Amino acid sequence: MTDLTRSWHQCQELLRDNLTASAYQTWFAPVVPLHFENNVLTLQVNSQFIVEYIEENYISLLSMVIRRVFGSSTQLEYRVLIDSVSGAGSTIPSPGSSQSKPMAVQNIVREPREAFETQLNEMYTFDTFIAGEPNKLARVAGMTIAKQPGYNAFNPLFIYGGSGVGKTHLANAIGNQVLANDPSKRVLYVTANTFKLQYMAATQENRVPDFLNFYQQVDVLIVDDIQYFTSKGTQDTFFHIFNYLQQSHKQLILTSDRSPLELKDIEDRLLTRFKWGLSAEILRPDYQLRRDILCSKLHRDGVTLSDDIIDFIAANVRDSIRDLEGVSASLLAYSTLVNREIDMPLAESVLGRIVEIRPKSMSMSEVIEAVATFFNIQDKSICSQSRSHEVMMARHLASYLGKKFTECSLSEIGAALGGRTHATVLHSVKIVEEQLDTDPVMRHRLAQLEAALRH
Repeated sequence: MTDLTRSWHQCQELLRDNLTASAYQTWFAPVVPLHFENNVLTLQVNSQFIVEYIEENYISLLSMVIRRVFGSSTQLEYRVLIDSVSGAGSTIPSPGSSQSKPMAVQNIVREPREAFETQLNEMYTFDTFIAGEPNKLARVAGMTIAKQPGYNAFNPLFIYGGSGVGKTHLANAIGNQVLANDPSKRVLYVTANTFKLQYMAATQENRVPDFLNFYQQVDVLIVDDIQYFTSKGTQDTFFHIFNYLQQSHKQLILTSDRSPLELKDIEDRLLTRFKWGLSAEILRPDYQLRRDILCSKLHRDGVTLSDDIIDFIAANVRDSIRDLEGVSASLLAYSTLVNREIDMPLAESVLGRIVEIRPKSMSMSEVIEAVATFFNIQDKSICSQSRSHEVMMARHLASYLGKKFTECSLSEIGAALGGRTHATVLHSVKIVEEQLDTDPVMRHRLAQLEAALRH
């Protein structure tokens, strides 16, 4: 046993005494001492991530141990292994134990491209992603990213919106287009839950370095439903992976059911990074967009429906694109099983089992009139600039009911309410939706108003 090996063995014993068994096995057991010259101890590690994690969480302990064993003037540096066969590496001075600045390391061990599973859904493409006017920004940003992933102003791209509005479709479309443009790119789609399970398994099996090395190979990383990153260990790990990929000009695409400002239980340092690029909201489809999506799907499936049936489906399936496609599939399946042509009675029968059939669409003027009557105020008050509590509540409810009972877009609803923007209308809708969860008075008011509108 050499003097270097013997001294490092002493360091290992001290580290083991001050760390949990799993922490020691994960972060320090794989470390190899390379040489000790001119008061500089060089340690070999398997990835840049391990360097960052040790520096952030254990540098005080490691520095104390090294200086106790090797001497008080000892400086530390790391050598990140790049090629496990040749032993080639890149040296990084430790900022925690000296005044040197860390060097950027871009090279890691990469597996062959053909062995890389993307997990993308090949059915989700830009051709099948129908974007309405409010969602054009997200689509244009996605197409820009696909042309030059990592080298654009949209890194990360944070896509958010309600369930079933097309976030996963758009994220996969970007990944598929990247591969169409450059098949050598390593594109990975993963859900937040899958990422968590992978990390937990790697931790339990002492394979964290392999886990990190795998994610550092990715050129375009797509993480779906990022709101489920709630555990500290998962967030810490993703934080370092995010940093490495972003600094290496690799593209990150994240989706969530809410905006970064509304995410709970996510560390501020991650939220800050989520806002570095572009946050693009995908709104629920309006009537015209639902109709366009339905027509596109029917065309792809080789199915022809009459305009009145298409209008009927688009008018009543409002919640999400996923519901729209599900209803369409149910109609086609039922028609095939009973060997019956899809007519209006069949459409009404099938839809009635899946969604609430809404009354015939009404105008915004009818909605405003009903709300004004309920609050015993004039119609023009709702459309005015008044900020009294009663008028503002009436305006919020008119926005909510306009979205539910009319075929108007958010912009059209805003125009009817005195020239307000679609963002203002959306804000009013969200206020009502939030109060419905906690305020029985609001639920009672809304029930009365909806009853009045239906009769």
